[in-house]
Amino acid sequence: MERLAECYPGTATELCALDHKDAFQLLAATILSAQCTDARVNMVTPVLFARFGDPAALAAANPEEVEEIIRSTGFFRSKTKSLIGMAAAVTERFGGEVPSALEDLVTLPGVGRKTGNVVRSVAFGLPGLPVDTHVLRVSQRLGLLEGLTPAEQRDAVKVEHRLNALIPTAERGAFSLRVILHGRETCVARKPRCAACPLADFCPSVR
Repeated sequence: MERLAECYPGTATELCALDHKDAFQLLAATILSAQCTDARVNMVTPVLFARFGDPAALAAANPEEVEEIIRSTGFFRSKTKSLIGMAAAVTERFGGEVPSALEDLVTLPGVGRKTGNVVRSVAFGLPGLPVDTHVLRVSQRLGLLEGLTPAEQRDAVKVEHRLNALIPTAERGAFSLRVILHGRETCVARKPRCAACPLADFCPSVR
């Protein structure tokens, strides 16, 4: 945790690569980021938010118009359904304000624990440790998941709970984002760059 903080300093908000101004924008951007690069999402969201600036506006949007705006992010039909459904739920059930509790966030269309934890940690500064493929891979290579079965090591919820037991609550969001950055730049999937890794002296997977 300390080594990665030296490599990637900053808060969870500062480390987040998705451009946003509030919790609603971050929630929409995170939904769009599935199977898509953050850079591509950041090209699309200014147009989306200029047209639909709040949950009520997006909830009332014409799906075809939303689809056209977000088409380049991939899976645009299902993402449109999730975006409009999310906005409608926020408007109708939460008075237009994105909830901060994970148990509320995961009831929104298109929102799972990973997305909910992103919003909690980045937009609200609350404990939340998003687990994506990078976090799964890096945690496994570092030996942080010892004792879990192979199936459990692929289970994002099981891994989240294991890491939560190791990482102080205030550090969880930033830790996850640092691990993601490390997984993208150094501990890459096919050929990890162990010679350049700041964790190599204690990583059990060094080649």
